Amino acid sequence: MVSAADNEPQLTIKAHQGENPTIALDAMGGEAMPAAAIDGALRATAAGAKVLLVGDEKVLRAELAKRSGGAGSGLEIAHAGDVISMDDHAADVRRRRDSSVMVSMQLVKDGRAAAAVSLGHSGATMAAALLVLGRLKGVERPAILANVPTGDGFAALLDAGANTDAKPSYLQQFAVLGSAFVASVWGRQNPKVGLMSIGEEPHKGNELTRAAHELLAATPGINFHGNIEGRDVFTGVVDVIVTDGFTGNVILKLAEGEARALFSWVRQALQSDLRSRLGGLLAGPALRRIAQRVDPAEYGAQPLLGIDGYAFIGHGSADAVAVASAIRTATTALQAHALERTKEALAAVG
Repeated sequence: MVSAADNEPQLTIKAHQGENPTIALDAMGGEAMPAAAIDGALRATAAGAKVLLVGDEKVLRAELAKRSGGAGSGLEIAHAGDVISMDDHAADVRRRRDSSVMVSMQLVKDGRAAAAVSLGHSGATMAAALLVLGRLKGVERPAILANVPTGDGFAALLDAGANTDAKPSYLQQFAVLGSAFVASVWGRQNPKVGLMSIGEEPHKGNELTRAAHELLAATPGINFHGNIEGRDVFTGVVDVIVTDGFTGNVILKLAEGEARALFSWVRQALQSDLRSRLGGLLAGPALRRIAQRVDPAEYGAQPLLGIDGYAFIGHGSADAVAVASAIRTATTALQAHALERTKEALAAVG
């Protein structure tokens, strides 16, 4: 009823004030790499992006040669002789400086690329970003921002898994980081910030949320809505949802699993008899639009906020569509000067 091909987002990358910035793409990390990285990079460059592939040069050139027009695509390659696999420990990046994720971050540090995108080991990507690019002043811990679909667009949820344990000050910083990103990249002025809890009242929740509520209510430069509950996540009542990484990751995984289950149940129901199959044909276009909105491949990767540079983390199972979308997401954030806006917001807090 709803196929992956039907669901592919249309990729458009517009140049902004001249040439598009160069994106360093870790072409080795991830389950479907390097094939998905090559195919996604080719899609992105065809749409106007600039991509620098990072990985084993011999392997990448061989993959490019297999594709029609790939060898002559103009894609540059930065050699990295090592790769951090999904089974490796995130801390391994410290001693494996020649890994593709570390080389990607170093390219940003050296100014050869404007942003780094990795769709491999998320822990290693965060560790590499911290080690090479460092934290912004005023940030204790970086956070992963995730897009949560709502009735009229998306809400930003952070942290989506970088910090399983958190302090109230972390959540305060997440609110500032998320607000700056949503305002600059998504164009939402004065975005509303909600604190995830088990009740709307300020005194509801655990010790962390109660203390964080007090901090957020007194934080300059943010539009604090107050506490929100789990049922509010997809309603669009707020633009930024703040929580610890453990809770945020559970929310995301639950939402992804429920979406898959619901579409499976709908598909089964629409194939149960002739009348249902006829109804499915009529409902197909609408269902495809909904499926596209909840598909992580639509945006491809999520920003790692609080890092002194642009770094993006995607799913390890990413395909070519997700890779191309990740490159678009990174390009859009760069064009919006999200990092500069974030620094200004942090400075206002003090």
